[in-house]
Amino acid sequence: MKNLKLFNLTLLAISIFSFSGVANAEYKMGKDYTRIDNPLPVKQDGVVEVMEVFWYGCGACYTFDGPVNGWKKTLPNDVDFSKLPITWAAIHQRHAALYYTIEALNLSESAHSAVFVAIHKEKNFLNSDKSIVKFLKGFGVAPETSEAYLKSFAVKQKVSRGIKIAKQLKLSSTPMLIIDGTYIITQKRSFEEMFKVAEYVVEMQRSRS
Repeated sequence: MKNLKLFNLTLLAISIFSFSGVANAEYKMGKDYTRIDNPLPVKQDGVVEVMEVFWYGCGACYTFDGPVNGWKKTLPNDVDFSKLPITWAAIHQRHAALYYTIEALNLSESAHSAVFVAIHKEKNFLNSDKSIVKFLKGFGVAPETSEAYLKSFAVKQKVSRGIKIAKQLKLSSTPMLIIDGTYIITQKRSFEEMFKVAEYVVEMQRSRS
């Protein structure tokens, strides 16, 4: 009996030690995440902003889409998650306009995921307004409505803002996560590791937001 109690106590001690090791694990700036030289202003509203930078045409972003959408559902109320479509060249800006049009039309998240499927599985690159209008028709959006939104001032303004943010933050790859416009987390060995680093930086940033 004494030996059993001693064995159980030993197991408990090992478990506590292991858990505290994980809880106290630290990630290092410059290795696991980087600080942006010219960050965006932090709103100081008690909310930490997490932004996913992506491009519909990026294969890694296609693979990342499901896991990141699942991860964002686990985030606490004081963390705000958003997506930023990259805007490097004309094709990126066209796809960014598609993203903002889907957003403006209040289409479900499935429409966003369907863009990835169309490009990567169906080989429909959606590289013209005509192909985008036809794609959105599949979600019950009238062609004239799609055209109006794609060319609207609001969508163009968001694309323009995306161009400015990409230049200011010197965004050079996708997918990546940006915490409070200040820290960048790029691809890791696994998505799980990427999310753990993000959670660490979010916790670190809480007192500054």
